[in-house]
Amino acid sequence: MAKKTKGNRVQVILECTEQKASGVPGMSRYITTKNKKNNPERLERRKYNPYLNKVTVHREIK
Repeated sequence: MAKKTKGNRVQVILECTEQKASGVPGMSRYITTKNKKNNPERLERRKYNPYLNKVTVHREIK
């Protein structure tokens, strides 16, 4: 039998950086997973923001 180990994948929340600075009400957030062993730094992705109606940079929050 294979040895059962704790997974390296964790759920992270991505939050829009442009919307926080602009002061527009609401907050664009996405939930995704990452491998904390391969990517120990904070995740950064370009995702669609429905409040600003454009694609913006979303960064991982804690």
